[in-house]
Amino acid sequence: MKLSYVYILKCSDDTYYTGVTSYLEKRLEEHNSGAHPGSYTEKRKPVELVWYSEFTDINLAIEKEKQIKKWSRLKKQALFDGKYDELPNLARKSFE
Repeated sequence: MKLSYVYILKCSDDTYYTGVTSYLEKRLEEHNSGAHPGSYTEKRKPVELVWYSEFTDINLAIEKEKQIKKWSRLKKQALFDGKYDELPNLARKSFE
């Protein structure tokens, strides 16, 4: 069974990048080495893996990646901080 991973990286400029891959360690190395010129993380190195989840179905992984990319920064932080009960209340909007 081939696994796929949805992952969130914290970039050097304090932004988050969400992606999907079948080879998590290799992909993290690619982000940090600048293997993909013009990519979001190319000028935001180094990046740090802050969260990932495994999937046995690549289609579900892609669906989850697209969902997380739409989330607010606070909602992403709640996810990787393990504050799952807060996720439903953190929509994409400004909080003060």
